[in-house]
Amino acid sequence: MSEPLGDLQDQSFDKATAATNTSYPPERRLSAEQLTSYLGRRAFAVVGTTRADGRPHSAMSLYVRRGTTFWLPTMAGSVRERHLRKTPWLTMVIAENDHPDHIAVIAEGPAGVVALPEVPEDVRAAVQSDWVDCWIRVDAERLLSYADESAAL
Repeated sequence: MSEPLGDLQDQSFDKATAATNTSYPPERRLSAEQLTSYLGRRAFAVVGTTRADGRPHSAMSLYVRRGTTFWLPTMAGSVRERHLRKTPWLTMVIAENDHPDHIAVIAEGPAGVVALPEVPEDVRAAVQSDWVDCWIRVDAERLLSYADESAAL
């Protein structure tokens, strides 16, 4: 049985430049099982969107993952929500530690704002908060990972 995260990562590296493949050598990439475990134990990502004038914007965000889809709780009218209405693409970096034991996963893809009633019940239940009034759905189209030699996987 194939693993969606592993399949997506394989497809991403198949399309990657030589520089990316050199920076993320096969022996340092997380396996499909490691990706699932790592992303399952993490809860926050640094999320990047594009401002109206083209400058980048980044901020921390909670996330809930279902397969290769990431759900981010937000508020209507937030900076990130406004950016996505103009440029519906989002990048996420989920990282921990420093040398010699850091791990990083980069996921990116088209993103859109989803009204609360249209968000799956299990996703909504994962974040119990009064401030959440809409969600961002990111359908990852690219996923890269790296684990340093001493990283605890």
